[in-house]
Amino acid sequence: MTTNKKLSSARLTQPTDKFVEEFTASVEFDQRMFRQDIRGSIAHATMLTEVGVLTPEERDQIIDGLQNIETEIENGEFEWSIAQEDVHMNIEARLIALIGEVGKKLHTGRSRNDQVATDVRLYLRDMIQPIRSELSRLQEALLNVAEREADTILPGFTHLQTAQPVTFGHHMLAWYEMLVRDAERLDDCEKRVNSMPLGAAALAGTTFPIDREMTANLLGFDRICQNSLDAVSDRDFAIEFNSFASILMMHLSRFSEELIIWSSAQFDYVDLGDAFCTGSSIMPQKKNPDVPELIRGKTSRVYGNMFNLLTLMKNQPLAYNKDNQEDKEPLFDTIDTLIGSLRVYADMMGAITVKASNMRQSALRGYATATDLADYLVRKGTPFRDAHEVVGLSVAYGLKNNKDLSEMSLEELKQFSDQIEDDVFDVLTLEGSVAARNHLGGTAPEQVRAAVQRARFSR
Repeated sequence: MTTNKKLSSARLTQPTDKFVEEFTASVEFDQRMFRQDIRGSIAHATMLTEVGVLTPEERDQIIDGLQNIETEIENGEFEWSIAQEDVHMNIEARLIALIGEVGKKLHTGRSRNDQVATDVRLYLRDMIQPIRSELSRLQEALLNVAEREADTILPGFTHLQTAQPVTFGHHMLAWYEMLVRDAERLDDCEKRVNSMPLGAAALAGTTFPIDREMTANLLGFDRICQNSLDAVSDRDFAIEFNSFASILMMHLSRFSEELIIWSSAQFDYVDLGDAFCTGSSIMPQKKNPDVPELIRGKTSRVYGNMFNLLTLMKNQPLAYNKDNQEDKEPLFDTIDTLIGSLRVYADMMGAITVKASNMRQSALRGYATATDLADYLVRKGTPFRDAHEVVGLSVAYGLKNNKDLSEMSLEELKQFSDQIEDDVFDVLTLEGSVAARNHLGGTAPEQVRAAVQRARFSR
C-alpha cells in the first residue's frame, strides 16, 4: 500500500544498507502518533491554503487523503514500511500514492524536525488527559477511604517505630496531599508541553509566508516556540514530564511499601482484595500483594526513563540530531506505566478492607500516648524537659511491668509526679489522644472529615 522508495533519498547514490535501514527506523514505536501527525498535517495544509501556497482544491484533496489514511490505520488496513523510516514518511508516502502529485506539496514550508517535535508535544498533551483522569480517580478513592475511616485508630510511626496514635483517615489524607502536589506539577508541566514548534522547519524557519499563529490556533496550542533552533531541538518538556512522573511514582511506591507491610501477617491491618493479589505456586496459604510490589518495581523503570532522556540531551549541540529519535520510547513507556499504575491503584484503593480492631490493638502497644502524658504535665505547669523525664520513667516502669500507660493505676502514675490527677486518663486513651489534636491539619476525626469536605469542594 505504501511505496518502498524513500521520499528523502534523492541525495544518496546507493540504497540504504538493509540492517542500517532497520536499525535507524522508528516506525515500530512512533506509529502510535499517527493521529497527531495527521492532525498536524491537516492544520499545516489549511494554513498553507490561507497564505496562498496551496489552492482550496489542493487542500481538500490533501485533507480527504489524510482522513482516509487515518481510517485505514484505525481499521488495521495500513501497511507500515520500515523503508519509510517513521510515522511521518509512511503517512506522506501513502498520501502521495492516494492523491498523486498534490500530496507532494504537503511538506512545503516544514521539515520532519519541526513535524516530529510538534507530533510529540501533541501526543503528550493528549495523554495528559487520561493521566489527569486516573489521578483524580485515585484521589477520590483516597477521600472515600479517609471519610469512612475517620475514627479508625492506628499507630503513627517514625523510624517505623510506634510514635503517636493517628486515624487511618488522617493517614489516607497524607497520601492525598502528595497527589495534590502531583496534580499541580502536571498542570504546570502542561504549560511547557503546549507550545508549538511547527514553522521552525529544519532549524532556521522557512522562506514561505507561513502564519504560525493560525496553525497554533488550529492545533490548540497556547503559545508558539519563539526560536527556530530551540523549537526543533528542545526536549525539556519531555524531561519535565518524566520528572513529574518520577515523583508521582515515588509517591505510589511509598504507598505500596506501606500496603505491603500492612497486609503482612505480622501487621494484618488491611486486606487488599483477592483481585489485586496472587497465590504461590508451591505454598497454598500465600496471598501475595503483587500489585503494590509491581508498582514499587515499576517506579525504578520510570526513574530510568527520566535519566535516559537527561543523558540523551546532555551533549547535543544545536539544533536537531538523530539522537532525538531515542526520546520517544522512554517517554511512551513512562506514559503507559503511569496510566496503568494509577488505574490499578484507584481500583485497589476502592476495594481495600481495613481491619480496625487489629490497628487499634497495635496502637495500644508501644506507649503511643506518651507524648500526651508529657503535654498533660506541661499544661499542669511542669517544664517540658522535666515532663519528658517523668514520662520516660513511667514508660520504663510500664516495660518492666508489662503495662501500657493507660493500664496503670493513678497511684502507679503519681509515683512519678504529684501533678498527675484523675483527669490524666482522658488523655491516655487512644480516642482521647487523637481527639485532642483538633486543629487544622490534625488527626482528630472532626478535622479529618472537615479536610475531606474541603478537598471535595476544591476539586
